[in-house]
Amino acid sequence: MSTTLNENLLLAVPLAPLAGSLIAGLLGKAIGRKGAHSVTILGVFISFILSAIVYNDVIHGASFNATIYEWMNVGSLKMEVGFLVDTLTAMMMVIVTFVSLMVHVYTIGYMADEEVGYERFFSYISLFTFSMLMLVMSNNFLQLFFGWEAVGLVSYLLIGFYFTRESAIYANMKAFIVNRVGDFGFLLGIGLLLAFSGSLNYTDVFAQSDKLATMTFPGTDWGLLSAACICLFIGAMGKSAQFPLHVWLPDSMEGPTPISALIHAATMVTAGIFMVTRMSPLFEHSDAALSFVTVIGAITALFMGFLGVVQNDIKRVVAYSTLSQLGYMTVALGVSAYPVAVFHLGTHAFFKALLFLGAGSVIIGMHHDQDMRNMGGLAKYMPITWITSLLGSLALIGTPFFSGFYSKDSIIDAVKLSHLPGSGFAYFAVVASVFVTALYSFRMYFLVFHGPERFRGPKHPDSPMGQAEAHGHGHDDHGHDDHGHGHGPHIPHESPWVVTLPLILLAIPSVIIGAIMIGPMLYGDFFSHGVAFDKVIFISEHHEALKEMAEEFHGWFAMGLHSVAGLPVWLALAGVVVAWFLYMKRPDLPPVIAKRFGPIYTLLDNKYYCDKINEVVFAKGAVAIGRGLWKEGDVVVIDGIVNGSARFMGWFAGVIRFLQSGYIYHYAFAMIIGMLGLLTLFVTLGGK
Repeated sequence: MSTTLNENLLLAVPLAPLAGSLIAGLLGKAIGRKGAHSVTILGVFISFILSAIVYNDVIHGASFNATIYEWMNVGSLKMEVGFLVDTLTAMMMVIVTFVSLMVHVYTIGYMADEEVGYERFFSYISLFTFSMLMLVMSNNFLQLFFGWEAVGLVSYLLIGFYFTRESAIYANMKAFIVNRVGDFGFLLGIGLLLAFSGSLNYTDVFAQSDKLATMTFPGTDWGLLSAACICLFIGAMGKSAQFPLHVWLPDSMEGPTPISALIHAATMVTAGIFMVTRMSPLFEHSDAALSFVTVIGAITALFMGFLGVVQNDIKRVVAYSTLSQLGYMTVALGVSAYPVAVFHLGTHAFFKALLFLGAGSVIIGMHHDQDMRNMGGLAKYMPITWITSLLGSLALIGTPFFSGFYSKDSIIDAVKLSHLPGSGFAYFAVVASVFVTALYSFRMYFLVFHGPERFRGPKHPDSPMGQAEAHGHGHDDHGHDDHGHGHGPHIPHESPWVVTLPLILLAIPSVIIGAIMIGPMLYGDFFSHGVAFDKVIFISEHHEALKEMAEEFHGWFAMGLHSVAGLPVWLALAGVVVAWFLYMKRPDLPPVIAKRFGPIYTLLDNKYYCDKINEVVFAKGAVAIGRGLWKEGDVVVIDGIVNGSARFMGWFAGVIRFLQSGYIYHYAFAMIIGMLGLLTLFVTLGGK
């Protein structure tokens, strides 16, 4: 087999979904709904098949790292489009295209009642797939930044898909602005590396990492790489929704459920995890940056999980679950367990997409009511959705032999073995999060699929549907779904095959992929040939976690059996039991507990007041600064200079005007006087 991948084949991977997006977007009205979803699904299917071929070639030793197109040269700086394809990239390509393909198929059923924007939605999600592929396949910072911003732009369009709803416009603007905050840091990090390395190419910058590690930030004693890596990670905090830049992600639920799965499972939110992994040759030179990454990830993993316990919207529970799991991945990055972080990224992609699409199936069956307090007993009406959602939940909480168990348990082990500053707090956070994850996951499961059928009676008074009924707009008459359509009374029913088939196809890897991949990915040679995973990097004298874990690993089956003696499995079981007791056996207790611990519940219900702090401190502060710059800077200083110079020229012209008599002898006399003056000046200077 050739050791170099075919350039044209690689080009076809991102261009196939781009072609589908352009056809559906520009010719949507001409080709109709069926044509739009057919051409976009075909494009993503081609991309998935080609990605699978690339993955197979890479596993057998092939790779690619070259320029595809040279955009321009500025001195010695080259701005290029190029691909770097190693095992990390190939794995990401397969995950992105497979999850995207499932989302495309699922969307046919979910958006079936959509009267307007159907073709536009398919165009957007294919464009999103293209942007993400360009990001993960890039071999330079310029293309990375292009893909980074492109996924942000398309997510803005998708979150605000229902642009007639004020809440959707607020949510997409919030996502856009918060990501710009992170992207400012990201751009600063790229700028620092460019300024001191003179190149935008990964290989060139990584080759200079030892030299860069000896430099300091100008005017300070900070390490240059520490400053650059922290700036890069601030970009990841925005994209991967790490505290405190997490506030946009729960509100992104305003978009249709398929895009929630696409954004939260394997694409946009994992871009930050991928980027830090790719930059690991730089991060490994800075313990300060790694500690910063570890602590931020630990805070996100634990405290975002708490918020999932008090949510009643089914999609928001899964959204906060995503935040917590991203925190797990970030902690793994911080303790230098990069393969473990990527392993959890891969397993999480499948079971989180499954949970989001399962939630969407429930929403369809519940007539687009998303409040879990209006559900219950759906297992007998929606058996496929029920069993697949159960499998996804078991994978999420780390049940032994499910995919999430192998990756989450490996993260906990890696953190336990780390000696970096902050790793002690991180270990407590990820272990405590096991209980919290099981509690909110099975709270959702029991409220939705078991217990009394609450959808038959009046809606919960605090839910949007219940408030509509209280104001005389009952669900039977004027209930509106995500799509803005009214519907009549109903009994929940299983979703059509275009919805359930992706659920089944995602459930399979959610169960088995962890056991299959843990050996080669963490303890084999899966990452032995790649920019990010040189053995010297992730098994160094300072970070030997994976080396110690490898000595104790005796296969996936033995790991599953051995787990029953460990704390995480019992904490997960305790979370499930507590959820069962509170929401099945004694449903009267949660309101009592919430009342007893009122201040804590209020704090969680208000999401730690992060939105209020942003609104009061940052938003109003930015407005005040902007108003000050406008009134003092623009009006007084800039307008003063411009208007003052204009007034001066007017006065000067008024004075000069009196000298313009129109008589030639006046001008001749002035010339003579001028000549005499110059001669006098020259004679005087010459005498000196």
